[in-house]
Formats: sequence, structure tokens, C-alpha cells
Amino acid sequence: MNWFKKIIGRQDNKQTTAQDRDPNQSNAYDRIGGEKVIRALAKQFYRQMQTTPATQDLLSIHRAPIEESEQKLFEFLSGWLGGPQLYQQKYGHPALRARHMPFKVDEAMRDQWLLCMKAAIELEIKDPQHQHAIYSAISTLADHMRNQ
Repeated sequence: MNWFKKIIGRQDNKQTTAQDRDPNQSNAYDRIGGEKVIRALAKQFYRQMQTTPATQDLLSIHRAPIEESEQKLFEFLSGWLGGPQLYQQKYGHPALRARHMPFKVDEAMRDQWLLCMKAAIELEIKDPQHQHAIYSAISTLADHMRNQ
């Protein structure tokens, strides 16, 4: 996504092959720490959801085992942040809005999701500029998921 190119910049990555990466994507994946940080971000997101009293409605719509949802979030974020397109390789295009249609996603649900993501970003991504850029972009994406 070009929005990260402007905010975080580009950097060559010699560790992945052309088939693993979309050359039009940003390199936010690399700049924030790659797979290790993205995996920690997904794990922390679900930890926040499970431990924050204000997000229990959000937790209730996630089917068990939560580790499956965590893995899918990791795979999605990997590609979304400019890394390997793991989600697309397994499941095809994310089509996020369509995948979320069966659930009531109103402002309250969006806000619960963003509360968990903001906490995860702040805990797992070290650079404040990167935190801000990613949270800003993911907020726009979360708002797009609203269907009520």
C-alpha cells in the first residue's frame, strides 16, 4: 500500500523473493521488525481482547480456538504491511468487508477492535512514528468494515 511508502519510506529487502512480496507494497513490514513483530502484534491483539473488560462483545463473536483467528490476523498483517502475502497464498484475496458481513460491525464493535489494536501497536511497535502511521491506516480500514 502506497500510504506507508510516504510515511515510513522504502528499503530494499534481500531476504525474500519477488514471488513472496508485492513490489508495490510498502516496506513497513521490514521497518517495524518483520515476522517476529507482526506475529507478536497479532498475539498481543488477541491477548488484549481476552483481558480487556470493555471488549467482551468483540471477543464473543470470535469462534474458538482463538489461535486460528490470531494466525489469520498475522497472515493478513504480513501482506498488508508489505511482507509475504501469506493470507492471499492460503485463502485468496482478503475481501475483508465481505468476510465481516455475517457479523454486526457497528461503531461500538469497531471501537472495541481499535482499542485492542491500539494497545497491541503501542506494546509491540517501538518507533512512535511507525505506531502512528500504522494505527492511522488500520483505523481507516476498521471503519470500512462497519456494516451498520
